[in-house]
Amino acid sequence: MSDAATVRKTLVVPVLVVNGDCRQCLRRLEESVSALRGVFSALLQPDGRNLAVTYDPALSSIEAIRTQAHESGVALTKKFGHVNLGITGMDCADCSITVEKAISRIPGIVDVSINFPTASLVAEFEADRAAPQDIISQIEGMGYGTISSERREEEGAPFWKRQPRSILTAISGLFVAAGYISSLFLAGDNALHIALFAMALLSGGYPSFRAAFYSLRRTLTFDMNVLMTVAVLGAVAIGAWEEAAVVAFLFSLGSTLESLTLERTRGAIRALMGLSPKEATVLRNGSSFPLPVEEVKVGDIILVKPGERVPLDGQVLEGTSTVNQAPITGESAPVEKGTGDQIFAGCINQRGSLKVLTTHAYKDTTLAKVIHLVEEAQAQRAPSQRLVDRFSRYYTPSVIALAGLIALVPPVLFSQPLQPWVYRALALLLTACPCSLVISTPVSIVSAIGAAARRGILIKGGAHLEEAGNLRAIAFDKTGTLTMGRLEVTDIQPLNGQSPEEVLALAAGVEAHSEHPLAQAVLREARHQGVKPVPAQDFQSLPGMGAQARTNGRVSMMGSLRLFEERGFQLPDRARKAVSSLQNEGKTAILVGSGDEVVGILAMADVVRDSARHAVDGLRRQGLKKVVMLSGDNDATASAIARGLGIDYRAELLPQQKVEEIKSLRARYGAVAMVGDGVNDAPAMSASSVGIAMGSVGVDVALETADIALMSDDLEQLPYLVALGRRTRSTIFQNISFSLLIKLTVISLVFPGWLTLWLAVAADMGSSLLVTLNGMRLLSGNGGQRPAAEGTGQTAHSETACHDEGCGDHHHED
Repeated sequence: MSDAATVRKTLVVPVLVVNGDCRQCLRRLEESVSALRGVFSALLQPDGRNLAVTYDPALSSIEAIRTQAHESGVALTKKFGHVNLGITGMDCADCSITVEKAISRIPGIVDVSINFPTASLVAEFEADRAAPQDIISQIEGMGYGTISSERREEEGAPFWKRQPRSILTAISGLFVAAGYISSLFLAGDNALHIALFAMALLSGGYPSFRAAFYSLRRTLTFDMNVLMTVAVLGAVAIGAWEEAAVVAFLFSLGSTLESLTLERTRGAIRALMGLSPKEATVLRNGSSFPLPVEEVKVGDIILVKPGERVPLDGQVLEGTSTVNQAPITGESAPVEKGTGDQIFAGCINQRGSLKVLTTHAYKDTTLAKVIHLVEEAQAQRAPSQRLVDRFSRYYTPSVIALAGLIALVPPVLFSQPLQPWVYRALALLLTACPCSLVISTPVSIVSAIGAAARRGILIKGGAHLEEAGNLRAIAFDKTGTLTMGRLEVTDIQPLNGQSPEEVLALAAGVEAHSEHPLAQAVLREARHQGVKPVPAQDFQSLPGMGAQARTNGRVSMMGSLRLFEERGFQLPDRARKAVSSLQNEGKTAILVGSGDEVVGILAMADVVRDSARHAVDGLRRQGLKKVVMLSGDNDATASAIARGLGIDYRAELLPQQKVEEIKSLRARYGAVAMVGDGVNDAPAMSASSVGIAMGSVGVDVALETADIALMSDDLEQLPYLVALGRRTRSTIFQNISFSLLIKLTVISLVFPGWLTLWLAVAADMGSSLLVTLNGMRLLSGNGGQRPAAEGTGQTAHSETACHDEGCGDHHHED
C-alpha cells in the first residue's frame, strides 16, 4: 500500500496484568500486537501500565488489538468501545459521508466508518466519553434510523416499507405526468400547471429537503441533498417550475433505483444470517422440545434430523450422516460425519439423525464469527476509497466556487443577462457532488467480499482484497498446506515371495496396538484395502527404531534399516537399493521382517494434496512470477515435493528464517502472499503483503489473525481469489474512470449553455446507477479465470527448468 493511502492513529490503552508485574508477559504483548496486520508500533510506556499503539484503521481496529493481546495472555482494560450498526433510510452515497462526519464530531469518537452499499456503520470510541446511544441519537437526529447487527436478519419487510421514498417517487412521477398532460390543454404557466409541478417537486424532493436541513444544521456540509435543494429552489425562483419538478423527480427516482439495486448487496449478509435456524430441538430429561437457539446452553444435547440445518456448533455424540458444509466452507461434496466429529451451525444434515453436544453458544458459533468478520470487512475503507475521499474534499468546493463565478462574473463584469447565467450555475451545482465516485469503490469491494464469502473465502477487508489483486509471488508452507499433514502409505514392495497384501497384513498386526503416526498410517491403509491384520501378541515398542510383536509363533518386526542391521538380518542388495531410492524421493522407508528374513518394505510420506498441482498451475495462469515452498523439513523431503509440484523451495528453515525469506521476496517482487495454517506460520504471514490461512473452519485463531481465511482445505480457491482481486481492481478503475469522464463531460456542457437541470441530475444519478451495477457484477462470484492458453510452453518443473522468474539456480538456496 502506498503511503498516500495510509492513515496512522495512535492510542494509549491501559494494560491489565492479572498476575502482578510480569515483564515477560508485557514483552510478549508488545511483540504480539506489533505483529498484527495494520499495526505500525506497539510500545509500553515507561510506567509499564499503558500500551501506545499506532495503527491503520483500515487494516486493524481496537477490537482486533484487544483480541490479539488476549491471545498473548494479557488483557487490555475496556477503555475503548466498539459498535456495529445498520442504518435505515440512507439512500444516497453522499449522505453516508455527511453522517460519518457528524458522528466523528461526537466527543470521544476514535474512528468511524460507514459503508453505503451495506448501510452499515462501525465505530470505536472512548468508553468514558461516548456510548453507542450517543451515536444512535446523532443518526436519528439526522432523520435516519438504526438497527443492531443482531437484528439485521429481521429486515425482511417489502422494499417499499424499508424505503418509503419509493412511494414518494411514484407520487412525484404521477404529478409530473399530470403536469405535462395539463400543459397540452392549458397554455402558459397557469395555476393548475404550477400546482401540479409544485406537488411533484414537494413529494419527490421532500426526503432531500429534510436531509439537506439536517446536513446543514449538524455539519454545515454541502452534500448532494443540499446542492439539489439549492438548484430546485433556484429554479423555482427564476420561474422554471417544470424543470424544478423534473429534477426533484429524477433525483428521487435515481436514489430509489440505486437503493433497489443495492438491496441485492445488502441481502448477502441477511442470507448468511438466514443459514442458522431460529430454533433447536433440545434433548433433556428423556424428552425433546424446541427452544430458541439463543436459549440453548453450551453442553446441551440437540437433535438434528435429516434435511434440517444444524443450529449450533457442536460435536456428534451419536449417529452418522453426510453433511453439506457448503454454506460455511464452500465445499460442494458432502462430508461424512460420525461420533466425535465437529459439526457447524448453518450446515445441512442430509440423511441420518444426529445427536450433537453443543460446544458454542449462539453468538460464538463459527457462522456468527464469519458474519461478524464479513460485516467488519465490508465496513472498512479500501486504499482506493481513501484516494477518492481525498479527491472529493477538493472537487466539491471547487465546483461550487466555479458555479458562483459563473452566476456572478458575466452579469457583473460583462453586463450579461442574469437569469441564463444563474440557470447555468444551478445546473453546474448538480454536478458538484461526486456521488458516483464515492460509491465506485465500496460497491465493488462489498460485492467481491460477499461473493468470496459464499465460496468459503473470508476476506478481512478491501485493503487485503486489493493486495490479492496485486500479487506477483506466493509462498506456501509445506506440512498441512501443500500436503495433507499426515503420513500415508505410498508404496508396498514385497520381498522373498510375499504378496503386497501379506506384507501389509503382517505390518498391521505388529502395529495394531501402537499409537505412533507411522503405525496409524499402516492401519489406515489396511482398512482402506480391506486387509485384516495378522493376530499378534507381546507387542513391544522400540523407541527411535520401530516395533515388534509375536505372530504365528515367530517374532515379527517393522522399523528402520538400522534396527534390522543391529538385529543381524542379512539384507539383500535389492532391499538396500529400494530403501535408498525411496529416501531420495523424500519418503520414509520401513522394513518389515518375520523370523530371520525381511519380507517387504513400506514407504510413507506426507501426501501432496490433489488440488495442489491445479492450484500452482492456476496461479501461474493468473500471472504470478514466483511460487515457492518454505519448509522446516529436511532437504530431501522438501525437494521431492517441490519437484512433483514444479515449484521452487527453501528447506530446513526456522520460523525467523521464513520471515527473512518473505522479506526477500517482497523486496524482489512487491506484493507477496504467505499461505499457511494461520497459527504456526503467523510470523511469516504477518511479514507478507497478504497472510492466507487455509482450513480455518473451527480454528478461531486462524479466523482472527489471517488477512484472508480459506474455510476449507481446497487450494484451488487461491487462483480464484487472485482473479477476484484483479477483477475487483479492474472494476474499481473502470468505475472511477467512467465517473470522472462523465463529470468532465457534463461540466464542459455548462459554458456553451447546453447543460439543463434535468440533464445534470440525470447524468449524476445515471452514472451512480451504472457504477453500482458494474460493481455488483462481482457478486456473480466469477473471478474471471481463464483456461491456460495453448502453446504456452509450460513444462514440468525440473532441476534444469523452472517457471519462476529468475529461477535458474538449484532449487535449494541457503
